[in-house]
Parts: sequence; C-alpha cells; structure tokens
Amino acid sequence: MALRIKLFFMSMLVLNFFSSAAYADEAAIRQAVQAQFPEHKLDSLKKVPFLGLYEVVLGEDVFYVDEKAEYFFFGHVVDAKTRNSLTNDRVQEIKAARRVPLDTLPLQYAIKTVKGDGARKLAVYTDPNCPYCKKLEKELLSIDNITIYTLLYPVLNGSMELSKKIWCAENQIKAWDDFMLRNVAPASKECETPLDALVKSGRENRVSGTPTLIFADGSIVGGLIPAAAIEEKLQSAAQVK
Repeated sequence: MALRIKLFFMSMLVLNFFSSAAYADEAAIRQAVQAQFPEHKLDSLKKVPFLGLYEVVLGEDVFYVDEKAEYFFFGHVVDAKTRNSLTNDRVQEIKAARRVPLDTLPLQYAIKTVKGDGARKLAVYTDPNCPYCKKLEKELLSIDNITIYTLLYPVLNGSMELSKKIWCAENQIKAWDDFMLRNVAPASKECETPLDALVKSGRENRVSGTPTLIFADGSIVGGLIPAAAIEEKLQSAAQVK
C-alpha cells in the first residue's frame, strides 16, 4: 500500500511538472539555475531526451531541472530496460573528460622527486595520514624516468601539523619517504609553509579525496591505482601534444 501511495504522488508530481507545453528559453533556465547556486559555476545545461528535462552540470555533480526551472531533480535516472544508470554514465563521462593542466598547479610548492631522466610528469595531491596515499608511494617505487610533484594536501585530522614537519625538514624528499614508506615520523621543526595555498588549490581543482593523480595531459585519476595502470596513463599522456 505504501509503495502505491508513493508511486501515485510521484506520478502526480511529474504531471504537474510537465503540464505546460511551452518550450522554455534555455538562456532563461541557465540564468535561473545559476541564481540558485551563486557560489558555483554552472558548467553546462542541455536538454535531455527524456521527460522534457534539462541536465545541469556543476563540477562533477549532475542533476535535472524542469522547463521552467521551478523544480530540481537530484538522483539517478535509470533505464528500465537495461537497469543502467544514465546519470552515472554521464558523471563518469564528465570525470574522464575533465582536465587540469600541470602548469596551472602550484608546482613551485611541490616536493619534487626526479627519477631517471625525469621526462615523464606526474603531480599527486596527497595526505600523509591517508593509507591509500602510502600504498600509492609503494606503487611509484617501481616507476622510472619520471618527475613526481608531491602536493601536500592535509585534509585529514592531524595532517596539517605532520605536513608542516615534512615541509620544514632539511631534506623534504627523505622526510616524505621515511614517513610514507617506513613510518618514521619527521622531527619537529618550525618554518613558513605553503600548505594553505596547496589546500586552496586542491579545492579550486575539485580534489575531493586523496590520492589524486594528475598526468601531463591534464587527465585526472582519483584514488589508488597500481603501477601498471600508472605506467599506462604516463605513456598515453606523453602521446598528447
């Protein structure tokens, strides 16, 4: 009975949303939606081939709006035949297409490690207290001919003080490797750090978790991936001119 009632109200809601046959002006919809999210840039708005809805993309978030921009729909649109989430497909498409050029990152504040000829480039937003970041460091051990820009991104509890100690160490690379690979804590030392700027840059680049890897072609991988996958991404990134 509860399900029937729920479906009834959902159907009434949909009928109410789309009772108007008037085609809305896309610019007006964009303006109305943007007004609801003044602190965020509306990346795209386009009509989708179902229910007369418009797709709204804000960063990596996807939701839908009616033709009058009076109602927002958050959640997944699922194809009843395939049981496939069209919303999730679109989110993955957006993530795969997103690029962050390396030269827009604050690489001057990175812990820079050069291995071999250093020809291949990789930037990593990382948190010293992140267990997956420690596992990533072990994966990176086997990769040669690479320059790694470690961007400290202390967003977990206790990570800011720990990151300060690593940054202020006489040998930053050794302090980083000692802690991440051997669990040897750095000695306490005070100095000026760029950590606030690094956290700001991570947020501006929509880094929602650590580790986040950014390759030479600007492509992004969020989360831990094995050495073989890193090698594959490095090779494909090097082919992009």
